Amino acid sequence: MHTTKLSSKGQVIIPKTLRSRYNWNTGQKLSVIDTGDGILLKPSHTFRKTELEKVAGILKYSGKAVSITEMEEAIKKGAREHKQ
Repeated sequence: MHTTKLSSKGQVIIPKTLRSRYNWNTGQKLSVIDTGDGILLKPSHTFRKTELEKVAGILKYSGKAVSITEMEEAIKKGAREHKQ
């Protein structure tokens, strides 16, 4: 188990062995999650800004086309099932 101290500025040093194990380098963005029993640090994965036209081509669908009405009904059904 590793220990560290909280500085007067609220900063914590993550031991080098852990930074190396998780490949966290200077400037690494971390999500701080309150678990109720402590704090969990996880790397923040950010996506590069892009446009729909550049990525829509990867969303292949080979089935029958679905109407907007059918999509809306499926969403309503999913919401009802989730509520139960």
